[in-house]
Amino acid sequence: MRMRSLLFVSIGLAAQGTLAAVTVTDAWVRGTVPGQGATGAYATLRSTEDAKIVAVSTPAAKRAEIHRSDMEGGVMRMRPVPVVALPANRAVALDGERHVMLLDLEHPLGAGESVKLVFTIEDAHGKRSRVEVQAPVRPLGQ
Repeated sequence: MRMRSLLFVSIGLAAQGTLAAVTVTDAWVRGTVPGQGATGAYATLRSTEDAKIVAVSTPAAKRAEIHRSDMEGGVMRMRPVPVVALPANRAVALDGERHVMLLDLEHPLGAGESVKLVFTIEDAHGKRSRVEVQAPVRPLGQ
């Protein structure tokens, strides 16, 4: 009897500590030309539970930020956003209007290279996890 109680408690604690499972697909980075200090990275994320992206990092740049593009007075403006919601079981594309900006690049990025992107995810309970993906660099103009 004592063993059953212990097993039940262990299973209950494990279930409470479950993090949202997040998958990243279609990740890629736009190639650059010599002297270019920034570029965009794109991906689609899907979470099994409500969660949010709270940060992005990469060894390829000193800073990585999620940006949103908006038209203001006929001019396209980009601004960083602090979080991106990941509603449960819905694909969220960072593919244009929202995207990742890689700033202060360590070196020019050429086609055929791969860039590690690390997404920091926070679930509805405030627990954080990291999802890493290798994003291929596509040639400029694609």
